Amino acid sequence: MTAKDFIVAIELGSSKMTGIAGKKNLDGSIQVLAVVKEDSSSFIRKGVVYNIEKTAQCLTNIVKKLTTQLKTDITQVYVGIGGQSIRSVRNVVTKELPSETLVTQDMVVELMDNNRNMQYADREILDAAVQEYRVDNQLQIDPVGIQCTRLEGNFLNILQRKAFYKSLNSCFEMAQIEVAELYLAPLALADSVLTDTEKRSGCALVDIGAGTTTVSVYQKNLLRHLAVIPLGSNNITKDIASLQMEEQDAERMKLKYACAYTDNNEIDNSLKYSIDPERQVESRKFIEIVEGRLEEIIENVWYQIPNEYCDKLLGGIILTGGGSNMKDIELAFKNHTHIDKIRIAKFVTQTITSNIPEINAKDGTMNTVLGLLAKGDINCAGGAINPNGELFPEQKPAAEAPERRAPRQASETDPGVIRMEREKQLAEEEARRKKEEEERAEREMAEAEARRIAKEKHENSFWNKAFKGIKKFGKSMIEEEEE
Repeated sequence: MTAKDFIVAIELGSSKMTGIAGKKNLDGSIQVLAVVKEDSSSFIRKGVVYNIEKTAQCLTNIVKKLTTQLKTDITQVYVGIGGQSIRSVRNVVTKELPSETLVTQDMVVELMDNNRNMQYADREILDAAVQEYRVDNQLQIDPVGIQCTRLEGNFLNILQRKAFYKSLNSCFEMAQIEVAELYLAPLALADSVLTDTEKRSGCALVDIGAGTTTVSVYQKNLLRHLAVIPLGSNNITKDIASLQMEEQDAERMKLKYACAYTDNNEIDNSLKYSIDPERQVESRKFIEIVEGRLEEIIENVWYQIPNEYCDKLLGGIILTGGGSNMKDIELAFKNHTHIDKIRIAKFVTQTITSNIPEINAKDGTMNTVLGLLAKGDINCAGGAINPNGELFPEQKPAAEAPERRAPRQASETDPGVIRMEREKQLAEEEARRKKEEEERAEREMAEAEARRIAKEKHENSFWNKAFKGIKKFGKSMIEEEEE
């Protein structure tokens, strides 16, 4: 990438909306150039857009601030989507085949398309993660080229409420911000914090955010389950605030005193924590409130892990997100899940360079947006802006048109990629146009074949042959008379 080439990613979080710009280097490392954060608690709840106008305004503010810092226009952005309405549902699609049929790529695509066409009440299929294909009685990752009489596709469909999906699209349309790619944030996060060994041997990634906790289960390098729990670290703050204090004081006390697990024998009943110079709270009461809510979160996390994978998490449980910074949280998860292998992912696996404090803190809060940044492969930079703010700047040659992806069908997208509503409409129009062209070509071929058959039938008919015979006889008689 040149000096003016960079990628921009935006994460829509429950407490903060974060924009980040970074440059990918030739050695694979990423240099973070700018970070902007805006409070989103008043219009994004549990990771879901509730106020379209305020969200659009916040998006506009973030892009403007990044543009100012980078001194370059931003033509498009990468976006991560999460939230409480996202969940996974398994689906099976089968195709009966004639005896000893070789499976082709077209057959596989047909299964994928049939799965994508599944209808769920009030829900949109964001992505479909292929599990395995059953070829007769054998499971295969790639069934192409194998003979069988029955092909079965097993899919994990990632769903979101249609209303929330439409609201998200409306935000970017209102803000007039072009989306280069829309990603499932949990999958982008997993690709940046999990090792290949963890994904292969089986693990659960637990992202404890402000308003939600996301659980992603992997085994044999495949996503097996995804769920979003509407509980996060903000719930702990609100519980502490029930001790008759402001939420900002509760948040401060949580960061200063909260511990995920404290042995009962180690609790000092005479100890009090200061709320402010005039007020205090008993340490035991504070500990019980914190641990009670955290225990509820852990129990919900464990409940979300399918029974068939509970004893197969050889890679253990990986914790990340701001909520994973609580003291002794590994011990709390061990006590409740009886999984000994617990790891906290404080940072992504990519090599990141930056002089920005939020990045160098490596506290898990930037992992998702860094994962989104790592996914970017299209330049988001436009032309340089005028730093002097002149009203009548010199005319410059028009900048090259930004790179845009051609509309794709669902089966053509990479795992974790969600098509925006506009791309879906363009892809549907393209598919409809191709179908009409194919149908027209088929009609023309059928009409040509019908004309050929009619001509052949006419030429072989009794009357046509008789007419030709009479015509030939008459011609010969004329020729004899002339002689």
